[in-house]
Amino acid sequence: MSYTLSHGKALDVTGVGLDATDLGPIGSGPVDPRAWFAPHDDRPIELEIGSGKGAFLLRQATAQPLVNYVSIEYARAFWRYTADRMRRHGLSNVKLVYVEAGAFVRQYCPGHVFRTVHIYFPDPWPKKRHHKRRLIQAPFLEHLHHVLTHTRDATVRITTDHAEYFQWMVEASAPVSALFDREPYEPDTSAPTGELAGTNFERKYRDQGRPFYAMVLRKRV
Repeated sequence: MSYTLSHGKALDVTGVGLDATDLGPIGSGPVDPRAWFAPHDDRPIELEIGSGKGAFLLRQATAQPLVNYVSIEYARAFWRYTADRMRRHGLSNVKLVYVEAGAFVRQYCPGHVFRTVHIYFPDPWPKKRHHKRRLIQAPFLEHLHHVLTHTRDATVRITTDHAEYFQWMVEASAPVSALFDREPYEPDTSAPTGELAGTNFERKYRDQGRPFYAMVLRKRV
């Protein structure tokens, strides 16, 4: 996979890519991601879960240079590729973290940090015996509520091409309805016309004619 992504070129994550050594062992306490952007650590900060090849991140971070972005990716090849891509574009407002999403949110994030959490086309784990691996579960949404800023503009933005998984998401959000209001999804401001977020997965699935499903969960304050 890494050769396919890099086309045989060396990838350099210097200044952008972070991994477990930068986070410390699980249980060592939270790591404040705002400090990664010093001296601009007072800017709003947003989290993307699952960078893929970085299409959304590149466009969004370029369009919003006064917003800091942390993107986490657990596929090492994609992490390296996207971190190198952000470095080559000179995006000082982006950090790519090689870490599993649940561990990052539960173990490393302090409370009330991120203004927005972007979750675009997470793995649907379609087989029933794998449903426990699905990212969107009520306990995970509770953790997201904790790491979101305590402001009315704090939101979780979710898209998927998988109808059954979307229904699962709707049901998972029901137990946390006291924490979030579920709202219709409006495309990201940087998304190209006719697209929801403009990720590589979205474009691939759109070419295949798949329908899309999306929601916004707005934190109640």
